Amino acid sequence: MEVVGIDVHVHLRDQAALDARGAARTQQMAKYFGRAPTPVSIDEMADQYRERKMMACIMNGTDETITGLKPLPNDHVAAAVKKHPDVFMGFAAIDPWMGKAAIDEIKRCREELGMHGIGEINPARQHFYPNDQKFYPIWEEIQKQGIPILFHGGMAAAGAGTPGGMGVKLKYTQPMLLDDVAADFPELNIICAHPTWPWTDESLAIARHKSNFYIDLSGWAPKYFPPQIFQQVNSLIQDKALFGSDWPAIPVERWVEEFNQYNWKPEVKQKIMLDNAKKLFGLEF
Repeated sequence: MEVVGIDVHVHLRDQAALDARGAARTQQMAKYFGRAPTPVSIDEMADQYRERKMMACIMNGTDETITGLKPLPNDHVAAAVKKHPDVFMGFAAIDPWMGKAAIDEIKRCREELGMHGIGEINPARQHFYPNDQKFYPIWEEIQKQGIPILFHGGMAAAGAGTPGGMGVKLKYTQPMLLDDVAADFPELNIICAHPTWPWTDESLAIARHKSNFYIDLSGWAPKYFPPQIFQQVNSLIQDKALFGSDWPAIPVERWVEEFNQYNWKPEVKQKIMLDNAKKLFGLEF
């Protein structure tokens, strides 16, 4: 298959994924995005990406320590990748509060399941500061395994519009907290997801400063990008930005259509859609 893009940020929406999210969060997210979720099987999702001539990185997540919700098993994501390796790459969920168990899960997911990264780590839901050194053994293990980690950054859709935000705390998603991690683990490739509003300038600055720090452009319809996204990505950090939709939150076709309405330099568009991710993941095709 000719590949024209790598969507570095997607989520499963089969019945197992919807069940793992829980009824309350599913209802809240449906209200926030203005549409009720309907299940999409893994096979159907794979076919959709094949039709687009794209690959996709499946994110998983967990906030079990804070909410008590059991996550979608990493084995479920790994099985999807094993069945459709031409389309999917898999990222594993870990709960940083689980300490050694989280480290063991990183080892298992990489060495036994062949996962391609760790994420989506969501400090707003997991209630932790990424630069707290009690979590450094976890980042050290990911660095040792030679795989990237993806963190949610900035505003969170989870809990948005509800009293108390369903306990989600935005202070933990400030991108500058990741600058310490990028500095202290120079061989760890970090992806900071989303335009990271209201701290957009922070993620752009870190991407310019740290060669091991990337941003993805997922989770926002591109017509709503803060203007500095285009200015910086089209010039100074063109090698550090990655195409991501956050499907099913943002339909891929809508994301691409609105992305194409910007006056990107042709070589920059190619890097964002494909080349930067190929280099990050060490892909050859």
